[in-house]
Amino acid sequence: MNPLFAAVEPGMQLTVNGGGSAAVKLFLLFTAMSFASALLISVTSFARIVIVLSFVRQALGTPQLPPTQVVIALALALTGYVMAPTASRVYGDALGPYLDDKVSPGVALTRAADPVREFVLKQTREADLQLFYEISGTDRPTRGESVPLTVAVPAFMISELTTAFRMGLFVFIPLVLVDLLVAAILMALGMQMVPPTLMSLPIKVAIFLLADGWRLLAGSLIRSFQ
Repeated sequence: MNPLFAAVEPGMQLTVNGGGSAAVKLFLLFTAMSFASALLISVTSFARIVIVLSFVRQALGTPQLPPTQVVIALALALTGYVMAPTASRVYGDALGPYLDDKVSPGVALTRAADPVREFVLKQTREADLQLFYEISGTDRPTRGESVPLTVAVPAFMISELTTAFRMGLFVFIPLVLVDLLVAAILMALGMQMVPPTLMSLPIKVAIFLLADGWRLLAGSLIRSFQ
């Protein structure tokens, strides 16, 4: 009989490598996976990246290009690159030892929270963090490690939205100026019936490509987290 599985009468008992804790680990793993999308949005760089990429699509005048699937895939790839150091620390300090039965679930959660807290606090504005302390009516701790995730995460999300919209605005304004310039030229030539977007779209795409826009955009997004 395969030593990984054993049946004991009466009733059936399933044993997987790691002893009796394997079923609990499997349950916790599937539970964590059910919250994966929420964690991806709330405690990683994904929200900022996907918002800025969406701004670029709108500014270029191509709301369907690149397709949404491509934008999400690119955002996930950049998120994986940005979050790799934090994920490595979470696995090395918490998940790995827990799967090897070296630490308890409580200790693993505490260890996993530390690198996540460090990342979100590094990207959180002081004003946003102070806002949630003022709303809760509690004094802000002097050490970053003492900031609870219940305060750090919402403050981080507000900061990410602000940063993403600011970066999107910096991308949007130059391309809008191209639209205005093309519209003014068409009016001066008496071509009011020609849609300005029809003429400005290839110009904006050409400018974006000549500037190597995707490389600059990816580099700016990654450096904004460093």
